[in-house]
Amino acid sequence: MRDEVDELVEAWRRERADLDLTPVEVFSRIGRLARRLDLARRTAFADQAIETWEFDVLAALRRAGGDYELSPGRLIKETLVTSGTMTNRVDRLAARGFVERLPDPNDRRGVLVRLTPEGRAAVDGAFEALLEAEAELLSDLPTKDHKQLATLLRTLMQRLA
Repeated sequence: MRDEVDELVEAWRRERADLDLTPVEVFSRIGRLARRLDLARRTAFADQAIETWEFDVLAALRRAGGDYELSPGRLIKETLVTSGTMTNRVDRLAARGFVERLPDPNDRRGVLVRLTPEGRAAVDGAFEALLEAEAELLSDLPTKDHKQLATLLRTLMQRLA
């Protein structure tokens, strides 16, 4: 079974037979998969009327458990954005009724961002849609290979981190 990366590698091999093209075979496929996954994510989230960035913030709060609240600083670490970007995102999510700001009981100057019931419903629906879309992307791969693929990707990510 051939794909477009095989054609790309074949052309490079013809032109540069002196090079080891293994990285191209791996990373070109990862790059193409990442683009397809991004499209699947955006589609799944659009069906739930949220943007990818909204899902990232709401999901961080949902994973926190308990009262589903985090400090803005923790949200910044979870989502890898700047403080200015996070302020803007929390403002926009609050305007939609997905989060609320509360005084931090442990820091009189601080605030906590809490997921509202509407935010929880939005992120839960989006996560379910995402899982369905991702399961479809994996559907041609035998189930027994899923864990092996996850292990190989984890090893590669640890090397690159």
